[in-house]
Amino acid sequence: MGNDIVQTQVQQVEGFLKETVFLISDYLNEATLSSMKKEGLEENEEYYKQLLSGLRRLEVFCSEGLDACSVIMRNSTFRKSTAEQTLYKIYHQCIEEFFSPKNDTWFENSRSAYTGKNAIKFKEETPESVKNLFSKLEGRFQAVREELEYYETDYRTKMMQS
Repeated sequence: MGNDIVQTQVQQVEGFLKETVFLISDYLNEATLSSMKKEGLEENEEYYKQLLSGLRRLEVFCSEGLDACSVIMRNSTFRKSTAEQTLYKIYHQCIEEFFSPKNDTWFENSRSAYTGKNAIKFKEETPESVKNLFSKLEGRFQAVREELEYYETDYRTKMMQS
């Protein structure tokens, strides 16, 4: 890929990460365990803790990716290899974490592509505010995943060859 294409991708991903960090941070700044229990089921407290933990983890990964993109774009010399490595890491840390989080509190229903419904499903009953957040995020993550899937194979192949 040419420098211009990679640079454009970094700019697009940077914009995506800014929006994502804002949405997740905004939610986490307002959400409490108590408010989630009022909204959902009282007995799901442990699950709600896991949801909040997963969202905090995703926010950290996205913030780190945003910082990396900002550094690349501020640098006077665009380094394609550094940009590609950063996009590869963002794909694995942010995109993969969104669709398949470490604590498995939610998951991607791969069959949803055929039904036109949201792909993210929750393991247990989930507060409406969390569902609303995910409905705002899912389309954005899907678009960036499609954009960055190239790095899943190409960048890894380059690293193995060198």
